[in-house]
Amino acid sequence: MQVPFYGHVKQYHNIKAEIDKNISEVLESGQYVMGPMLTRFEKELAVYCGTKYAIGVGNGTDAIWLVLMALGVGPGDECITTTNTFFATAEAIWIAGAKAVFVDCDPMTKCIDPNKLEKAINKKTKAIIPVHLYGQCADMRAIRAIADKHKLFVIEDNAQGIDGHGGDFKQGELSDAVTTSFIIQKNLGTFGDSGAIVTNNSEIDRQVRKMRNHGSEKRSCHSYGFNSRLDDIHAGILSAKLKYITKWTDQRRAWAAKYTEGLRSVKNFTLPYETPGYRHVYHLYVIETKKPEKRDVLLKFLNDNGIDAKCHYPIAIHQQEGFPWGKKARICGKQKHSERNAATCVSLPMFPELTSEEVNYTIAKLIEWDKAQK
Repeated sequence: MQVPFYGHVKQYHNIKAEIDKNISEVLESGQYVMGPMLTRFEKELAVYCGTKYAIGVGNGTDAIWLVLMALGVGPGDECITTTNTFFATAEAIWIAGAKAVFVDCDPMTKCIDPNKLEKAINKKTKAIIPVHLYGQCADMRAIRAIADKHKLFVIEDNAQGIDGHGGDFKQGELSDAVTTSFIIQKNLGTFGDSGAIVTNNSEIDRQVRKMRNHGSEKRSCHSYGFNSRLDDIHAGILSAKLKYITKWTDQRRAWAAKYTEGLRSVKNFTLPYETPGYRHVYHLYVIETKKPEKRDVLLKFLNDNGIDAKCHYPIAIHQQEGFPWGKKARICGKQKHSERNAATCVSLPMFPELTSEEVNYTIAKLIEWDKAQK
């Protein structure tokens, strides 16, 4: 049996008529960049997120550094985040000209550990960038309290967590801005690269809108800026998909519950933790082998049996060959849990269009592997 990791084509065919209609509308309009479809999607996204503003940009990486620059964060400043995430989070800090400061993750949630933040803060610190890793919200109440105490900005890297929330907070409620990615792999994905920023801060909205479009607020009038625009065809695809995101999340959560129930008795790997009361959206369902040397063994076993499991993210940022040491980064404390997460993680197939047969087969193979271990 073959179990794919992604369900992009299935998803397209399920709502093909709506996606094709929006694409056709854009093509017939002749307005493909900064046109009415983008305006429509930005309004829909803001309403969905419960924020005043939503700004479409070129990708999720751009979203982070554009917010940093809109807040005046740059050379000489520091931003705190974690290393057990995709490289782009730190990359965006470096693009803005600031220094990335890394603290360890929480061993249960794998999100940034609020208890490690204050030791990393100094007079150069300007922002905290928590990542809602795998679709689980970080502890935003604790993070916001620390940020307020030290007068810091908070930017939520929500590339993996759209439609999630905490036990008593929603995304964007406790931060200056939320950034997201719409690359096809994401829970809400288009057919290429794109991203967005949602915020209640009118100055962030104004500055990002200007910077994404060559520093222009008026045709032919420019200041310092860039080219990072969400085009109207991608906006049309996202507009068609947005109305389904809650339904799709519910299905992801159902498959996650099935995995968890079926694998509850395993001994050689651990299952993902979901903070009580939180809405984990399971962008990824990540298990961890108890022994790092067994991770690649398990991954190969699954792949050999037709299950397209993967690793996210097998090399922590500070362990990457391309990690810019020196003036560009500072590591605060041991990265014990981040490094272990990177060394033991295996992502199981997780998308709404999975079938019961595919999930049951994956569970059966995992149990088979688990029982074979000494």
